[in-house]
Amino acid sequence: MIVNPQLFNYRLIIGSLTIVVVALSIFGFVNYQAIDAHQEFLEQEKHLIENELVEMINQYDDMSFANALITTQLKASKAQAKMALNSLKTLQTNTSLLTKYKQQVANLKVRNKILFRTIDSLDNRNQDLEIKNKTTLSELETKKYEVELLKRQNAKLSYNLANAAKITANSFTAKGYQKNFGLKSFTNKAKHVNSIELCFTIAENTLAKSGKKDLYIQILNPNNNVIADQGEVKFGKDKLIYSKKISVQYNLKESAICIDVEADNSDQPLSRGTYILSVFHEGKLLGGTKVQFR
Repeated sequence: MIVNPQLFNYRLIIGSLTIVVVALSIFGFVNYQAIDAHQEFLEQEKHLIENELVEMINQYDDMSFANALITTQLKASKAQAKMALNSLKTLQTNTSLLTKYKQQVANLKVRNKILFRTIDSLDNRNQDLEIKNKTTLSELETKKYEVELLKRQNAKLSYNLANAAKITANSFTAKGYQKNFGLKSFTNKAKHVNSIELCFTIAENTLAKSGKKDLYIQILNPNNNVIADQGEVKFGKDKLIYSKKISVQYNLKESAICIDVEADNSDQPLSRGTYILSVFHEGKLLGGTKVQFR
């Protein structure tokens, strides 16, 4: 059998090329699958990094702090995380970029760890301070209440002492008299009475001040008019129309006093009925009595 050498060579070349094409096809397919798998891996890594950045941003949003420096650092970290997230979404994914962003996320995590630890420490300190402030405020309120109570007690004590230092009087009696030519005779007939005698006792008081005491006597007739009107005297905003004024020397001991109040001509003859007699000192009523004339 005779073989054509040229034909044999063509067949050999075609066979070799076929083997090469098949080999290249197999290599290309395998390489394509490897590239596709690598790209899918890169996309998954990218997605994971994006999720981490989103979680970081949400964590920043959930935080609020009164400290200005901490707030500034939180805002800076949030801005950095947002910038990285936006860049990662728009840029084409490749290994070098993912490595870069992984490192950036790792740096942010370290920074956040330090920052959040500082925040926790400050929170604990703030809680301690808040407890101390509440305790201090409670103590201040207690002290304030005690001071107010002491003020009221002092005011009450001062008021009681002031009242205790004032003179008092008791044992008031009154009688009507008729005076003629220096003679004085008792009577309870209104038409004969031209003088009314008032007697009383100033009580002993060692807390009072000794010295001259001005006393004002007021006598009201049955028509509620002042007899023997001597005008009015003012005690602050109060006014008193009085029938007679006397001054007595008080030495802190019991003193018996009797006063004659003579009716004016315009008051006579006196009307029948009840007459009210009162004694005042420094605007305060010391006491009084009544007398009936018929």
